[in-house]
Amino acid sequence: MAVAPIQIEKPRSTYKNERPFPFCPGCGHTLILNHLDKALTKLQIDPAKTVIVSDIGCVGLSDQYFTTNAFHGLHGRSITYATGIKLANPDLNVIVFIGDGGTGIGGTHLINAARRNVGLTVLVFNNFNFGMTGGEHSVTTPHGAITATTRHGNPEWPLDICATVGVNGAGYVYRGTSFDKDLPDRMTEAIEYDGFALLDIWELCTAYFVPNNDFGRKEMLGLVDTLGLETGLLHYRQVTDYAHRMRELAADMAGKPTLPLKPIETAYPNNVTRKFHLVLAGSAGAKVRSAAKLVGYAGVMSDLWVTQRDDYPTTVKTGHSISEIILSPEEIRYTGVAKPDALVLISVDGLKKAGRHLANMTEDDILFTIPQFADAPTKARKVILDPKKAGIRVTRTNLALLLTVAALRELNLFPIDAVEEAVQRFQTRFADLNLPVIAASANLL
Repeated sequence: MAVAPIQIEKPRSTYKNERPFPFCPGCGHTLILNHLDKALTKLQIDPAKTVIVSDIGCVGLSDQYFTTNAFHGLHGRSITYATGIKLANPDLNVIVFIGDGGTGIGGTHLINAARRNVGLTVLVFNNFNFGMTGGEHSVTTPHGAITATTRHGNPEWPLDICATVGVNGAGYVYRGTSFDKDLPDRMTEAIEYDGFALLDIWELCTAYFVPNNDFGRKEMLGLVDTLGLETGLLHYRQVTDYAHRMRELAADMAGKPTLPLKPIETAYPNNVTRKFHLVLAGSAGAKVRSAAKLVGYAGVMSDLWVTQRDDYPTTVKTGHSISEIILSPEEIRYTGVAKPDALVLISVDGLKKAGRHLANMTEDDILFTIPQFADAPTKARKVILDPKKAGIRVTRTNLALLLTVAALRELNLFPIDAVEEAVQRFQTRFADLNLPVIAASANLL
C-alpha cells in the first residue's frame, strides 16, 4: 500500500519540532533521525496518520522530537506495540525505533512480525552495546569486543539481524550505516513498502563502545568485511501487509459473530426461587464437566440463568475435576461459589479437592455421594446413592452423569425431561450412551 500524501497547500520543510536532540556528541542517533526527517519530508505523509513507536534505551528518547503521534513502552516491546497499532488501524504509517539491546530482548516479537509481514518500518539503531545503561554487551556486539560486561573480550558471536528476519519471511531488509548518504532514500522505500521492512543501521556509540574498542567510522565499515556480511538491500519480495490481509479475510464476517449462534429456547418450568449453587467433585477424564454442561443446558431450557466454572489440572486426564454450577432466576453477576447448596461427591480425587466446600456446608445443604464416602467430613445432610442399584453397567465415564441426574431428581430444580432433551440436542453423538444412564438414575433413589 503506497503511503497517502498529506493534502496541504504548502509542503512541510521538516517533521522535526523545535527541540534539539539530546544525544552525546558524535552519537549515530542524531544522524539517523536527520535521515528519517529527510525521508518523511520527501514523502510528505500526514503526521496525524503516522505513529513512531519506541522503547527503552537512548533511542527511546527520540519519538518526542517529531511532530507525529508517538508511543513509548517497555524495553524490547516496541515491535509488539507497533503490531497492535497497525492491526487496529492498517492505514496508519507505523515506524518502529529499537536498539540492538531491545532487538535482543524482543527477538521473538521481531521474528513473528517479520514472519507475518506486518506492515511496519523497523529502524534498528545498532551501536553494538547497551548505550543507556552503561555499555553492556548486546546480541550484536562483535566477537572479542570490550564492553562493561565483557572486559576480556566478548566470547559470543553477534546476531545477524538481517539474515534472521530475512529467512523468516521479511519482505524488505536492508543493512547500512548512519553515514550512508542514500539512507533517506532507503527509509523512503521502507516506509512506502507494503509489508514488514527492516533497516539494520550500524552507528557509533561515542560514550562507551568507541572508547572501549578504539572504534570509529573506518573500523565500523571494516567490521562488515570482517564478519563476512553484506550491505545494501538484502531481501525484497512483493507481499501483502498482514493487517490489510486480515481485514480482507474477515470482510465477509464483519458484524457477524465469530461462531454461529445456537439459541436455546425455554421449554420447561423450574422450581428455583433464588441463586442455587451445585458442585460436582470427581476425577479428571471422567466426564464431570460434560455432566455439568448438561445441567447448564437443561437449566437454560428451564428459563434459568446458568454459569459453570471448572477446575482441573493441566494433565486433563488425571487428578481432580471440579465443576461449580450456579442456577438462578435472575442474572448472575458473580460466578464464585463460597458454599454449595448441594454437592455431588464422585471420587477420591473429588474428595481431596472439595474439602473447602465440605467444611463450609451446613445442615441445610445436601451431600450426594456413594457408600464409599458415607463418612465424608461435613455438616451437610447426606444422601447415599448406590451405583449397584442402577441396573446398568456403571463405568468411570458414566458415574458422574448417573449421580448428578439422581441428585437433580431429588432436588427437583427442573424436569428431568430437560436433561434428556439437552443430551439429544447438545450431545447428540453420545445420546445412545447417556439416555439409558439418565433413566437408570431413578433407581438410585
